[in-house]
Amino acid sequence: MECIDNHLLYTIKTRRSIRKYTDEPLPENALRHILLAGMYSPSSRNRRPWEFILVNDPDMLKKMSGCRVGSAKMLEHAKAAIVVIGNPEVSDVWIEDCSVVMYGMHLMADYLGVGSCWIQCRLRQAEDGSSTKEYLRHLLHFPENFEVEAILSLGMPEQHPQAPDITEELLPKLHHNKY
Repeated sequence: MECIDNHLLYTIKTRRSIRKYTDEPLPENALRHILLAGMYSPSSRNRRPWEFILVNDPDMLKKMSGCRVGSAKMLEHAKAAIVVIGNPEVSDVWIEDCSVVMYGMHLMADYLGVGSCWIQCRLRQAEDGSSTKEYLRHLLHFPENFEVEAILSLGMPEQHPQAPDITEELLPKLHHNKY
């Protein structure tokens, strides 16, 4: 299968999860565009069951780094984080809708040269033994009827690893007309 390297496909192909950030501040315009990418994301029946909590307070980011056993430490050095929460009362597919939002923001961050990492929160445990959801609800005070899907950590990347070329490895996963 021929792969055309247009800008979007190139970003999808080369995007990497970045867990180490420099001390450089996030460009305000980049943060705005990352948030807009999330807000413009499609959702089932256009219900948009998600809301975002933007966190850029260093003390709060440090506290949030304990929200996942071994998987959120990069928040200590992040310049910002976007917590994506969803309301199951608005849509029964809030998980999928919130995931689309996360992916859109993840791609936009990479496109703009901002490092990002998806920190899964739903069905995960915090370092203190509580659920990630309850840990974050205690810190961020989001309403009881909301569930937390994920956090996107953001910062200027210390490095951007080279993406492996996996095109040939993925071809067996493509089936035509039937399995």
